[in-house]
Amino acid sequence: MRRALWTGDGRATGAVRPHRPARGLRRAVAAVRHRLAEAGTDRGANPVELAVVMPAILVLLFGSIQLAAVFVARSTALHAAESGVDAQRVLAAPPGAGEARARRFLRSTGDWLVGWDERGPRCVTTATEVTCTVTGRSLSVVPWVSFPVRQTAHGTVERWTTR
Repeated sequence: MRRALWTGDGRATGAVRPHRPARGLRRAVAAVRHRLAEAGTDRGANPVELAVVMPAILVLLFGSIQLAAVFVARSTALHAAESGVDAQRVLAAPPGAGEARARRFLRSTGDWLVGWDERGPRCVTTATEVTCTVTGRSLSVVPWVSFPVRQTAHGTVERWTTR
C-alpha cells in the first residue's frame, strides 16, 4: 500500500520518497568515512601495540599463577605440619607418629609441595611441646626457578598432671 507523502507546501504527492537517515546518523557515518580515509597512516599499529604489550601480559599471567602455586604449597606444608603435631601430641603417642601422619598427608595432597621427601617432615617432642616442620619447594611454572617453602606447627603434649 502506498501512502501519500506531504510536501513542504501542504500538498500530497503519490511518489515515494527514498529513505534518508536522520541527521545525527548521517554525521556519524560521515565521521567514520573520514576516519577510515585518514587511517592510512596508522594501519598496522594495533598488531605492533599488541606485540609490545603481550610480554607484560604474559609475565603478569604466569606470575599470578606462580604466586598461587606458592601459596598452595605453603598451605599444604602448614596443614601437613599441623597434622603431624595432632598425631604426636596425643597421650602416649609412639615416637615417629607425627612424621608418619605428615608423610601420609603429603602423599595424598598431590605435587604442590615438591621435594618434601628429601628431608622429610621433622617432629621434635619435649616433655611439654611438639614441633613439626615441613620443608620443600613450591611447584614451579617457570623452569629452573625454585621457591623454598618451610612451615612449622607447635602444640602441647597431652599428659597427666597433678594440681
